Amino acid sequence: MNRTELAELIRNGENSGAEFKRDDLTPRSLAKEMAALLNLEGGRILLGVEADGSVSGLAREPGKSEEWVMEAARTHLRPSATPFWETVSWTDSTTVGIVSVPADAPDKPYKYKRGSAWVTQIRAGTTSRDATDEEEARLYMQSGRLQYDRKPVPGAGLEDLDMRRLVNYFRDMRRQSCPAAHDHAAWTRLLVNTELMQVDRGRAMPSAGGLLLFGPRPQRHLPQAGISAAAYTGTEKDYDARARATLRGPAVSLYPAPNTEPGHLQSELPASFSQADNAVEDGIIGQAMDFVRRNIEIEASIDSGGRRVERWDYPIEAVREAIVNAVAHRDYTISVMDIELSIYSDRLEIISPGRLPNTVTVEKMRAGYRASRNELIKEVLRDYRYVEATGLGVPRKIVASMAAHNGTDPDLVEEESRFVVRLWKHRHDPTAGDRPAGAA
Repeated sequence: MNRTELAELIRNGENSGAEFKRDDLTPRSLAKEMAALLNLEGGRILLGVEADGSVSGLAREPGKSEEWVMEAARTHLRPSATPFWETVSWTDSTTVGIVSVPADAPDKPYKYKRGSAWVTQIRAGTTSRDATDEEEARLYMQSGRLQYDRKPVPGAGLEDLDMRRLVNYFRDMRRQSCPAAHDHAAWTRLLVNTELMQVDRGRAMPSAGGLLLFGPRPQRHLPQAGISAAAYTGTEKDYDARARATLRGPAVSLYPAPNTEPGHLQSELPASFSQADNAVEDGIIGQAMDFVRRNIEIEASIDSGGRRVERWDYPIEAVREAIVNAVAHRDYTISVMDIELSIYSDRLEIISPGRLPNTVTVEKMRAGYRASRNELIKEVLRDYRYVEATGLGVPRKIVASMAAHNGTDPDLVEEESRFVVRLWKHRHDPTAGDRPAGAA
C-alpha cells in the first residue's frame, strides 16, 4: 500500500472492514479486532490512526510493532492466525502500521482471550461485539466444522417422524430391509446409525436433518422449516398478491412402492423421483412445484409429428433445481426466515436465508463446484434423485436450461444474509435500469 491508497482508506473512515486504533492498545484488544474481522470478510486495522482519522503514528519502531502484532495474534487469538503486516510513511517522522487479515479465513469462528475465557467476536458496522449463540453456530457452519442438520432437536422423538416416509425411504429408495413399523427400538438403532436421529445424554431424538426431511410437522420444533410463496401481478411485491401459500411439512414426498410383481424389476424406478408426478403426498419441494405450475403460464402447440408440445414460462427443471438447492443448502441456523418463492410478471425468484457456505462463490457454482452446508440433507435428497450426483445441477439445469429456453442468463446473487436465484421470463437488457434492487 502506498501513501495515496492509505489516505483514501483513512478518508473513507471506519467501516465493517476498517478499524482505526492508536498504537497504545493492549494485545487482547488487538486480538479482539482481528477476530471480529476474520469472522466477517477480513479487513484492516490501522495502527497509529485516531478514531477521527487524524494520524498519530506508531509509538514503537516498525520492527518492534511487527513483533508485537504477531505475538498478539499467536497468543491471544484462537485459532491462531498470521496477519499481513506493512508500514506506510505518512510524514518524515510518522509511520502508520497496517494489520491485514484475509476475507477467506477457513477456521471460523475466531475468538480472542478475555481473562480465562475465549470469546467469539463479530463485526457489526464499525464496532466489534460478542457473538450470540446463534451467530457463533452460524460461523461454525460456515467453516464446515459443525453441520446443523446433524444436531439433535431437544424435545422431539421418534413419534415426530413420519413412519410411512421412513419405510418409503429405506425400502424403496435405498432398497434395504427395514424393521417392522411397531419395532421402535430397531427403528431407533437404524435412524441413529444413519444420523437421522442422535443420542444426547442417553436419549435418542431426531436430528435437525431427520426432522426437516421426514417430520410431518417439523415447524413445531424448527419454525424455519418451510417455504413462503407468493405470486404478484407486477414486477414488485404487493400486499394484494394474486396467490399466497405457506408451505409446510417434510421436505420429501411420499411415493408409491415400485411394482415388484413377476416381470417387473425394482430397477424400473423413475429416472428421478423428484420429476415423477405420482407422489402419494407432496413434501414442501413438491408443494412448491405445484404452486409454480399453478401460477405461471403454459403454451401448448402441436409439433410436426402431431404431438402436443407444452412450453412453460420457465423450464421446470431449472425451477425445481433452484427450489431443491434452497432446501438442501439454506442456513437453518437463521430461525426467523422461511425460504421465499416469489413469482412476478417478469421473473421468478427463490431466496435462501444465509450466505453461501465457506469457500463457495457464485463463479464456483456456475462451474459446478460441489460443497454443502447440510451434508445429511443433501445425501438423502440425492437418494431420492432430487440432487444430481455430479454436482452439476446449477450449470446444467439452471444456467444451460435457461439459455436454451429463452436465451437468458439467471441471476445468482449473494447478499448480506441471503442468496437469490432469479430466473427471467424474457430476454432482459441489464443496462435498461429496470432490474429489481439487488439484481446482478
